[in-house]
Amino acid sequence: MVDSGRRAALAALVAGVAGLLPGPVAEAAPRRAVRPSAPAPVSGRPAGPVPPASLMGSEIRRLPTSRKVMALTFNAAWDESGIDTVLGELRRRKLPATFFPTGQFAAAHPAAVRAMAATHGLGNHSYSHPYFDDLSTQQRRDEVMRADAAIRKASGAEPLPFFRFPYSSTSDDSVADVNALGFAAIEFTADTNGYLGPAGGMTVERAVERALDALVPGAVLQMHVGSNGDGVVLDAEALPLIVDAARAEGYEVVDLREFLVPGPA
Repeated sequence: MVDSGRRAALAALVAGVAGLLPGPVAEAAPRRAVRPSAPAPVSGRPAGPVPPASLMGSEIRRLPTSRKVMALTFNAAWDESGIDTVLGELRRRKLPATFFPTGQFAAAHPAAVRAMAATHGLGNHSYSHPYFDDLSTQQRRDEVMRADAAIRKASGAEPLPFFRFPYSSTSDDSVADVNALGFAAIEFTADTNGYLGPAGGMTVERAVERALDALVPGAVLQMHVGSNGDGVVLDAEALPLIVDAARAEGYEVVDLREFLVPGPA
């Protein structure tokens, strides 16, 4: 847990940064998406980067390394709130991140997806954000590949062979289905829970604490962009504080793409 000294430091950081970020900026609460109907047969992932064997066969919640590194990831399933703030902060600090948009988001917000892809890697967060436990193998394939096509069309770029399950709801069967399509199942070490927003009892300080509590070598941090309608994206506000605090503990931010090619870690 975060000790009293760290809590005091975080409180000071939050107070100091509050006036530097534009407008209230926040996260969206997860929504249970409608189950897709009558999916057409689909083939596997087009030719492209192949995940190393070390990332296949199970869900990945930490990078395969003993180094003091962490990866920043952002899910995108709602609107564009907070995206400019997050991209601007990453650009200012020259930091990599990986974005996991849904196919529906990519179709509705192609300019935002292109902005993400200009510098950062794009993963796949399904097409309509359903619970994969509720789907057949064919429906899972349809969700993954429809999203892949939508992300390719919106971004004009080659997405990463990384899939993140909606609600992080995984099973051996669903991971096997995703792997069979050429995707590694990339989950996370911790979620800041910033998407809950103030209405869900979250604050910037709590989001930062959750991130720091999860710091281990190879940590994968999940955050979100988009708003549930209140215009608040807590993770956009928390991002600079998380990075500063992690660096103070000796951690470096790395790109998930470093782990596409097998090698020493």
